[in-house]
Amino acid sequence: MKFRAEIDIMPLKEILDPQGKAVKLGLVNLGLNQVEDVRIGKHISLELEATDQEEAEGKVETACKKLLANLIMEGYTYKVTAL
Repeated sequence: MKFRAEIDIMPLKEILDPQGKAVKLGLVNLGLNQVEDVRIGKHISLELEATDQEEAEGKVETACKKLLANLIMEGYTYKVTAL
């Protein structure tokens, strides 16, 4: 079966996000003073083959832990759906 995984990787709350701070400052300069915080992360969409939902989620979990996310500085969430 084919599956699609939508993965979001974000800096941990405890970690400074200089890119987010720069975007927030840019938004303030545009007159958008109501924005309280900005965090910048990554969104990854991938398609994979697996025999079932559980195997697909296991593969995505492995990819996140071993390659896609730096677990010291980032957290991740994902959603796997059958195609």
